[in-house]
Amino acid sequence: MYIHAVMPQLTIRGVSDELADRLRGLARERGDSVNSTVLALLREALGLDARRARLARYATWTPDDLGEFERSLHEQRQVDPDLWK
Repeated sequence: MYIHAVMPQLTIRGVSDELADRLRGLARERGDSVNSTVLALLREALGLDARRARLARYATWTPDDLGEFERSLHEQRQVDPDLWK
């Protein structure tokens, strides 16, 4: 079964000829549509892809990440016997 998600649409008015030409040229260079190019530029300008990449680092641990975490916990769990007399 295929479920089609409805995505919001935006209309941008007042686009100058120069801006439209530059967007079309950039889309051609990328081998992509103007719409996809504009969406990529907006995601980049708003830092959405960078934010997702940062979040992915915390959601996906490598074995090295886990080792570093466990070493840090081990260091924090050291008890000084003189302080607990």
